[in-house]
Amino acid sequence: MIDPRRLRVLRALADHGTVTAAAQALHLTPSAVSQQLAALESEVGHSLLRRRGRRVSLTAAGELLVGHANAVAAELERAQATLAAFTSGTTGRVEVGSFASAISQVVAPALAALRMSAPGVALRVRDVEGHASVPLLLDGEIDLAITEEYRLRTDDRRLTRFPLYTEPFDVVLPAEHRLAGQVDVDLADLADDDWVVTLPGNPVRDVVQLACEHAGFLPRITHTSDDFRAIDALVRAGAGVALVPRNAVLGVPVRGTAPLRRVVAAVRRGSEEHPLIRLVRDALAVAAG
Repeated sequence: MIDPRRLRVLRALADHGTVTAAAQALHLTPSAVSQQLAALESEVGHSLLRRRGRRVSLTAAGELLVGHANAVAAELERAQATLAAFTSGTTGRVEVGSFASAISQVVAPALAALRMSAPGVALRVRDVEGHASVPLLLDGEIDLAITEEYRLRTDDRRLTRFPLYTEPFDVVLPAEHRLAGQVDVDLADLADDDWVVTLPGNPVRDVVQLACEHAGFLPRITHTSDDFRAIDALVRAGAGVALVPRNAVLGVPVRGTAPLRRVVAAVRRGSEEHPLIRLVRDALAVAAG
């Protein structure tokens, strides 16, 4: 028999790529992770991982078993949701991970509404960038992640997602900029400017670079920050120009077709019908309006 607890270890190794990172996600020691993997390989009679220095990757047998592990995890989530629905659960805690502007726009209003309509629901909010919230969700650290649609793999059957809102990107300019005061700005007119952008790995940076490429140039990046307030401050200080989501910083519309950020709520597949998560989902949808 395969121990399902060891399947969770294999999933963590597949997600994180090293024994140390998987151990941190599972709150285990690296030695315990290695022991669990060795026991699982003994149970199934196959090598499941290839080791390349500190990093690991799945063998063909490992890929096959992870697919089954994901299905098992979804069924366990569904079982918990069914039991919670059976007991009409309206009391409990839901952990939400969200980036800052979505906290302001939808999470905080949803929290206020839930305090009135469902006082038994304790909403715990964690400020985390969209690209970092999905690993936390898959690791079980949070129950619901608010992230950008393009950060979710469309073929990832471990997740169920629900649209919340769409916002365009706007240009932020220094007060003394030659284009300041215009009602909209053509990105091509900023080809010779210095740019303030988010750090590598942040999906907003990908959107900015792609938008500039479509406008016919590569942005000359001089300053970086993942904090939009810091980006705004650098721009106001004359350090360069920026392109940011509208709800994050007050800017000027892009002339023509602006790049968009589609914001979604994601949960682990099988947990979407949990009564507590449904309450939070509904409150977020109302707040997103």
